[in-house]
Amino acid sequence: MFLKYLIVGCLFLRPVGCIASDNVRPGFMEGHLHIVSRKTVELADGNAPTVTAETYSEYPLIIVSRDGRKEIARVTADGNGKYRAALPPGAYILDVQGRARKHVRAKPKPFTVVSNQTVRVDMDIDTGIR
Repeated sequence: MFLKYLIVGCLFLRPVGCIASDNVRPGFMEGHLHIVSRKTVELADGNAPTVTAETYSEYPLIIVSRDGRKEIARVTADGNGKYRAALPPGAYILDVQGRARKHVRAKPKPFTVVSNQTVRVDMDIDTGIR
């Protein structure tokens, strides 16, 4: 008889737990990706290269847990360098995916998301082109 009540109780508690967690509204992180280099590359024709949508897609951003152990999300800036992500409330770090491997200079940015609010986190990267 006890087993019967235990099974019924577990079936009831699981959906209640799901409903309770659904009440927490996400927050948002948004920002702008600035791609810079210390010296502008000069082409033979004298035209400096411009940052394009394809350039932004070469530098996807990752959002990791504050301890850096778990990847939470990936975002790619749009053609204007803007990005936005909905996240559960908590503490995170914004970084450039493959930063060390690509020899990209960027400082990881810690931030905190609050339910139903937007936090602005801009990312500046140096591509190392000299």
